[in-house]
Amino acid sequence: MPIFDLSLYLVTDRRLSLGRPLEEVVEEAVNGGVTMIQLREKDCATLEFYQLSVRMKQLLAPYKVPLIINDRLDIAIACNADGVHIGQSDMPYKVARKMLGYDKIIGLSIETLEQANLANELDVDYIGISPIFSTPTKTDTLLPFGLEGIRQVKQICKHKAVAIGGIHANNAAAVYNAGADGIAVVSEIMSATNPCAAARMLRTKLKR
Repeated sequence: MPIFDLSLYLVTDRRLSLGRPLEEVVEEAVNGGVTMIQLREKDCATLEFYQLSVRMKQLLAPYKVPLIINDRLDIAIACNADGVHIGQSDMPYKVARKMLGYDKIIGLSIETLEQANLANELDVDYIGISPIFSTPTKTDTLLPFGLEGIRQVKQICKHKAVAIGGIHANNAAAVYNAGADGIAVVSEIMSATNPCAAARMLRTKLKR
């Protein structure tokens, strides 16, 4: 099983980057303490997504920060990403694992306690609990889990879990203390005027 650190997980969205190149925001965030990057660019054509993923892989390699591709198994394979994150309606886990092998990271989104329980039957590397709080960056999910929901998921699910959805500096510590192995953010870093400082602040909150 690959070794990775879920503690501060950045999910990208170029629309929120205040006009800056994605690579610039990501590198600043990594320098501030981000431990994993998920490339999630829903509006990318395949060629553009591939080219972006190759550049991102090259950028992150010296930092030894894993690059996870959202949804697109073909892109993950083509750019030799460190893994893929799939949702409940994406490529089935067993197919993804067969294509990627066991040296790659596979994350799975769960949106209900039932899905968290079913995930125990799968050898995924981590689950993404989504959403914790309501958020404008992801509107296609079910009701928010809240802090109690994190505790319930961790009681029934054997996998490491990263929490996502409406997480920011003021509630990050509470999410972490509720049992999440890490927090995932989008706008909190992508839209920060200083992504490095924003990431460093979140790391400080988690240490507390």
